[in-house]
Amino acid sequence: MSPKSSEESVATRVVLLFNANKTYDRQIIQGIGEFIKDAQCDWDIYIEEDFSTRQFERDIAFANAIIADFDDGNIRECIADCNLPVVGVGSSYHHSSCYPGTPYVATDNEGIVACALEHLRSKGIKNFAFYGLPEEAGKPWAYERAWAFHSLMAQSGQPVRYYAGFLTHCSRWHEAQQELKAWLMTLPKGTGVIAVTDARARHLLQVCEHCNIFVPEVLSVIGIDNEELTRYLSKISLSSVVQGARTMGFEAARLLSLLLNGHNINSVPTVVPPCGVIERQSTNYRVVNDPVVINALHFIHTHALKGINVDNVLDNLGISRTNLEKRFLAETSMTIHKTIQEERMRKAQEMLTTTSLAINKISELCCYRTKEYFDALFTKETGMTPENYRRQYYMY
Repeated sequence: MSPKSSEESVATRVVLLFNANKTYDRQIIQGIGEFIKDAQCDWDIYIEEDFSTRQFERDIAFANAIIADFDDGNIRECIADCNLPVVGVGSSYHHSSCYPGTPYVATDNEGIVACALEHLRSKGIKNFAFYGLPEEAGKPWAYERAWAFHSLMAQSGQPVRYYAGFLTHCSRWHEAQQELKAWLMTLPKGTGVIAVTDARARHLLQVCEHCNIFVPEVLSVIGIDNEELTRYLSKISLSSVVQGARTMGFEAARLLSLLLNGHNINSVPTVVPPCGVIERQSTNYRVVNDPVVINALHFIHTHALKGINVDNVLDNLGISRTNLEKRFLAETSMTIHKTIQEERMRKAQEMLTTTSLAINKISELCCYRTKEYFDALFTKETGMTPENYRRQYYMY
């Protein structure tokens, strides 16, 4: 093979400084890749082999251009005096002075919190709280989300119920859980709690499970990030706000392409709104006041996939069928049997849209006696087959 002539173009070495072990960073990188394919960029992309940023000082020296996580203070400081084309990606700020002087793409923290609040309000929830991060975490985006919550509560004239908690550390885990429990016990029944991340939302779900605080019947919980791993570490599936991370990555790559082609880019940040909420069990709230019905609903929500029937619900509560049916109809306008069937169908819809499980396996897990019966019932309930439903609503 003959060597390249000096007239042949050399690919631009673009270094990505992200911790791609996190869902948010991976989605940003995915968006960058989508732009590269769409625009047919002649870029030589470099990222650490283990998807970390431990060697970013060396990586900067290796680069012709950089797209970087500006939420990482060390990276941001290192790039400050860099003479290369740079696009930053990170948090939005309510003070414009906090933005860097370079082209910058931001997630919309206020929009994220507003999206979570809108979702909770759509469920009939009227009381709200926020579980954040303490100052020593050093996460500016967490403070911006907390600020947004305080601001939105002030605008609606509602009290601010806020708790920062402790940093996660094994030596303080029990203490942190006890303090979190104490805070949760102060919240009014029917409160919707917004967690600053899905990881913090998992803390809430764990404490609620250990302390017999029913989710979503007593407290509803919504996270931020749609972190896949969290879904497998909690018995209650978590509703979450999806950030526009792929759009952020695409826009960051577009801005870098303009820079590399000699365009002047102003330093006004591009703020990308969230994509919306993926609703799961943790916010499947309905306004119910009867404590017996609340207990029955929680039993149904947590045991629907164990083949339970009406008799199992009655045995758990120690109550007559006539009594419970009357109370169910008064509170939910549905029978106990219909509620069980509705919960199984809801779980089947969730599995179709958030997992790659085979449809016959979903049918089995949701306690339908045959796939054919499941197909017929699903089509009757939704107006489309399970296959078409997945095709239309699959989220990954």
